[in-house]
Amino acid sequence: MKLEGSGVRKEMRQTMIASVYEKEYTMTQEMHVSAQWETGWRFEAETDSGFRVALDGQEPHMAMSPMEMLLLALAGCTGVSVISVLQKMRQDVTGYELRVNGVRAETHPKIFVEIAVEHILTGHHVRQESVERAIELAETRYCGVEAMLSKAANITHSYRILEVEG
Repeated sequence: MKLEGSGVRKEMRQTMIASVYEKEYTMTQEMHVSAQWETGWRFEAETDSGFRVALDGQEPHMAMSPMEMLLLALAGCTGVSVISVLQKMRQDVTGYELRVNGVRAETHPKIFVEIAVEHILTGHHVRQESVERAIELAETRYCGVEAMLSKAANITHSYRILEVEG
């Protein structure tokens, strides 16, 4: 593979193929972020879409740590996937909370080795089978964050459905 400067030539990026879940995908979208060092171990990051977030790798944290950001990304990606599937299934969900807990390895690079995702759904007559299927689809098809993190960590999901009275 020939490298130019700090990146791979555009033609190589367009034809790059990655193996995820033993499937092959052609790269179709690039995303870019930039991070500007501020002080200590703190960075201000910005996405191409214009959103900004502060990151801090030093305790006490003055912003999210990069590892907390990974768990947050998993919660967001999984949540978007699950709620969109449940909406397509016409489930009457009135509230949805995700709680994510990660356990890191003791030695560097201290990756996540265990991640537990708890889904707490509130609604009217939300079917258990629909929730299970939505979570399964998020795990296996729609959530790219989970696809990547599951290569290093054992990710488990649990759920509770709370019926709204009235």
